Amino acid sequence: MTKADSPEVSRLERLCAEKGMRMTEQRKVIARVLSEADDHPDVEEVFKRSHLKDPHISLSTVYRTVRLFEDAGILERHDFGEGRARYEQVGREHHDHLIDIKSGKVIEFLNEEIERLQVRIAHEHGYEIVGHKLELYCVPRNEEDAESG
Repeated sequence: MTKADSPEVSRLERLCAEKGMRMTEQRKVIARVLSEADDHPDVEEVFKRSHLKDPHISLSTVYRTVRLFEDAGILERHDFGEGRARYEQVGREHHDHLIDIKSGKVIEFLNEEIERLQVRIAHEHGYEIVGHKLELYCVPRNEEDAESG
């Protein structure tokens, strides 16, 4: 087993190794933070989480590393209309996003009915879908939904 196949190496670290990217210790920490994220953190949140693991990591290092990962095609950048980019790993299973514009919470979902409808619409217009993004911008219907979300 190579070091890149080791269980303690994050998925992003493996992708970086596959692309021949030089991995400093700080880049490894940032890759692990992004691999562990179950949300869509912005750079400042990635910095906070990385800084807890390595207090020597600077915000500028996180910005450069996130940009490097994005340019290498291993991170996907999202603009959910908040004026800040948020990130998630590329290559995860397809999903769409529901964005609570009051709290900024992002919910990932997959709905087969929507998927079928998109294909039908494309076919009706003479096209085949090769990819898509669906982002639903929402507000809670009532206070109970806001508190339980």
